Amino acid sequence: MNLPEEGMLLRIFIGESDQYKGKALYEQIVIKARELNLAGATVLRGIMGFGAHSRMHTAKLLRLSEDLPVVVEIVDTEEKLNSLLPFLDEIVKEGMITLEKARVIRYRHG
Repeated sequence: MNLPEEGMLLRIFIGESDQYKGKALYEQIVIKARELNLAGATVLRGIMGFGAHSRMHTAKLLRLSEDLPVVVEIVDTEEKLNSLLPFLDEIVKEGMITLEKARVIRYRHG
């Protein structure tokens, strides 16, 4: 698969404990991205953050959180990422979704 130099970066900011149909929300997003043949997806676990409710989530030793911030990043063409947006609208009940231009320098395997 080749990606054009001008791609798009989709970021989904959610919580680690967010669920959809009994599974982790971030896992469901990655599975759907794969089903749609998107270029790839990465899940990043944050060590500290807050969102719209201003509730602090942290991984500090004395205050272990069970709901750390999670960011799912997906880079592909705008058209292909748009095919994922209706699914995200359905399953992401809290969080934030952003879309921005990304310059693809290299995308290879093997």
